Amino acid sequence: MHFFAPLLRHLNRFFRSIRAPRYAAPVLPAFAAAMLLALAGCASVKPQGPSTSNAATAITAQTARDYHGRFAVQYVDAYGRQQNAYGNFDWRETGDTVTVQLRNPLGQTMAIVTSSPSSATLELPNRQPLTADNVTTLMQNSLGFALPVEGLRYWLQPSVAPTSQARTVPDPEDPARPKQIEQDGWTIDYLAYADAPAAGVKRVNLNREEPPLGIKLVLDQ
Repeated sequence: MHFFAPLLRHLNRFFRSIRAPRYAAPVLPAFAAAMLLALAGCASVKPQGPSTSNAATAITAQTARDYHGRFAVQYVDAYGRQQNAYGNFDWRETGDTVTVQLRNPLGQTMAIVTSSPSSATLELPNRQPLTADNVTTLMQNSLGFALPVEGLRYWLQPSVAPTSQARTVPDPEDPARPKQIEQDGWTIDYLAYADAPAAGVKRVNLNREEPPLGIKLVLDQ
């Protein structure tokens, strides 16, 4: 309280110089003391915790993920013929929005898919962007196959998606991580995990029987 001593002496001299009724004399010092207590309280208050905007930014940052690697897709087209597609991919996930860029082995962009809860967009070289309500319909109609983007958001972590029931087989080498997940008609086999000190999935295969679709992913750490 040594910080407020000069202010208290100044207030006392000021109050003694005022001609006031006798009944007011004890009130003024009390008022001065109350003012000092209020000032001391204000001086000691410190903000605690992040602001709402900072908290929202922190949450967004926690849900941002990037994956880079190679893919190979085997599917059956509308004429019943088996087709193959392969190349490199970049996966960018921010909150509820996922952007996947597919490139051929020469590095040329094959397609860019953006998926959000409300809509999906597909960009193909030298064509106007296409839109649809969901990414599955958009990719199936345009590319002949559809990546399970919503499921992959969780399977690449690796964990089951919280939207439906799933069967999980734990990894014998580390029971805390899955060896296989069966969910939403897909069988997800984890073939390899990154070696320490890196972490995460290294190789994963996804297969679906109807319609037939096989996806192989190799993630670069």
